[in-house]
Amino acid sequence: MTHEPEVLRIAGREVPVVTATTVVVGTGSAGFCAADRLWELGHDDVVMVADKVHAGASRNAGSDKQTYYKLTLSGGDGDSVREMAQTLYAGGAMDGDNALAEAALSARAFLHLCDLGVPFPQNRYGEFIGYKTDHDPRRRATSVGPYTSRSMVEQLEKKVGRNGTRVFDECRVVDVITRPRRDLPADDGVPPVTGDEARATEVAGLLVLRTDVPHDGVESPFLLFRCTNLVYATGGPAGIYATRVFPNGQWGASGAAYRAGVHGKNLTEWQFGLASIKPRWNVSGTYMQVIPRFVSTDGDGGDEREFLTEAIPDPGRLMSLVFLKGYQWPFDIRKALDGSSLVDLLVYRETVLRGRRVFVDFRRNPVQERFDPSLLSPEAHDYLERADVLFGTPIERLRRMNEPAYQFYLDKNPYVDLEREMLEVDVCAQHNNGGLLVDTWWQSNVAGFFPVGEAGGAHGVYRPGGAALNSGQVGATRAAQLIAARRGHAPVPVEEFTAAAGPVLTGALDLVAAATGRASSGVPDNTGDLLRDVGVLMSAKAGPVRSAASIHEALVQVHAWLAEYEATISADGGSRRAVNRTFLVRDILTTAYVYLSAMADYVAHGGRSRGSVLYTDPDGGLPRVGYGEHTERELDLPELFRFTLDRGALDDEVQEAAWLAPGADGPPAGWAEVEPRDADDPAGRPVFRWRPRRPIPEDDDFFENVWREFRAHGNTH
Repeated sequence: MTHEPEVLRIAGREVPVVTATTVVVGTGSAGFCAADRLWELGHDDVVMVADKVHAGASRNAGSDKQTYYKLTLSGGDGDSVREMAQTLYAGGAMDGDNALAEAALSARAFLHLCDLGVPFPQNRYGEFIGYKTDHDPRRRATSVGPYTSRSMVEQLEKKVGRNGTRVFDECRVVDVITRPRRDLPADDGVPPVTGDEARATEVAGLLVLRTDVPHDGVESPFLLFRCTNLVYATGGPAGIYATRVFPNGQWGASGAAYRAGVHGKNLTEWQFGLASIKPRWNVSGTYMQVIPRFVSTDGDGGDEREFLTEAIPDPGRLMSLVFLKGYQWPFDIRKALDGSSLVDLLVYRETVLRGRRVFVDFRRNPVQERFDPSLLSPEAHDYLERADVLFGTPIERLRRMNEPAYQFYLDKNPYVDLEREMLEVDVCAQHNNGGLLVDTWWQSNVAGFFPVGEAGGAHGVYRPGGAALNSGQVGATRAAQLIAARRGHAPVPVEEFTAAAGPVLTGALDLVAAATGRASSGVPDNTGDLLRDVGVLMSAKAGPVRSAASIHEALVQVHAWLAEYEATISADGGSRRAVNRTFLVRDILTTAYVYLSAMADYVAHGGRSRGSVLYTDPDGGLPRVGYGEHTERELDLPELFRFTLDRGALDDEVQEAAWLAPGADGPPAGWAEVEPRDADDPAGRPVFRWRPRRPIPEDDDFFENVWREFRAHGNTH
């Protein structure tokens, strides 16, 4: 099929419409995997949509040794699907069926990538050698270097290109189009496990803004897709944070999903970590294991201070904690009490609370000019001894251990020569473990809507390093399997589609007309200011350190911005970028509103510090660190850092979120508003519920029984 747009008259306008059974939104590794799997399964009526094909985290993010997590495929160590599922499940608040699927399909997904040409290392006998990553009891991790996910997406893109799948580039997601569920077999023969209720609405299509089309009235800047399924691989909602390691151009599009009635899951569970900010890159692994010096300066680069010594005066303890940041890289509140994540908190104090800049300096050793390995902990000493780097300066150790990690910064724009200059860092948002609700097949509560990759909330509180790359491939495969087996029916008829799409298109046209009209009357374009301000607010009030008060303060402001948005947004009509940002900012504000409300609900539910977040608790304790063999005391730190560990209290519960549009009826039974608002509140109303997480299934695995069911129904029964 060519999938050429046909022009239809909708809402009084001539608008191009593309019809396809399935639309994949997003061109990262999960999106391309879904498109390829669909084609392999014989479901070739597929198109892809992208904001920018070459943007996004899959293609532009990584670390010194970006990890891919899968079942053990080497050596004599025992492993099993069930054991891997249990490791994932043990992270807390993860549904067991997702954990089992991610374990069961991990080898299939991994070997698919190998067959496409991703060069995962193997020995001379063909074993794919692994190593342990964080939260991993086995050697399940592997890597192809800094750009593991880039290698994945490049090979998947080549395959999708060979398949002939059409890609529509330069398209900003505006809204998901839904309609009441048609009279089809109950959930296409697959019972919903996202909640107790059946799926009442279904996908009808998608509205996008073509960002490469001028707004001159000659050609419609809007494009509609009429489809049965949306595979939503839009990535995490990176745009809600200013201090982030997500690459430029990675924004997410979760707000459109919430407005369409898609539920959220575990939205509070972000992962934060130390990263350079120019360029954006995780400073994990070798960058920390070579023990660089941490310094802070004033805004102009003066008044240099080696600030870690204020809290950790013992040189050996300081160096050992910096070393541990290498493979304990994500900020982990359990390691903030007296471990390596204290480093993250001290960096946060410098940048957020003191308004200073923080750098890592590979040119000089911390504390003492001469490196004294005898001061290191046994763990750090033994590791560096085996690496043969118990000498010299951090940059000498780095170039001996991992020359590509040094060369990496020379190849970036802007480039940094770590032999001659310091590298500016901060504690950055790195990954959202929560996201849009998914069931066993990565289908949401809206029929035909499949969130995959980071957009989908498949993870729990903790996850092994690299599990996100496996999850994206598995989720894309599961979605493709269900679509190919059960959801190949035609999209809604044209008349019904135009009826559903009309109000959505009208709303978009009205928003652009109001925003551009306001700019024409002299009101300055404020899209850029809002885009910046919401991110700065979220990073300051709802980042790795939060409190009930800071969350409330941010929530009041974001609610005001969103409630007043249609009446105050101003966009230069002659600027495609400004009109694009009109929809981007609305999406980010919607997402931030739902996420902040989820954080407030988490605190109201009794939630305490867990995962990668410190929730301030006046009755809690401050971090502490040893001062000699038998002495320990609380550190002289801001009261903001006083916290109480969750200790797994909510591990068996999952928080779900929903967004009620203005004018909607009250919350459904079992749902509640954390801050009750009027039904006609123009910002809408986020509502929440808590449910037990789904256990790991204990299916009958007797071969004859499974074979009989498989012959009758495939594996989608």
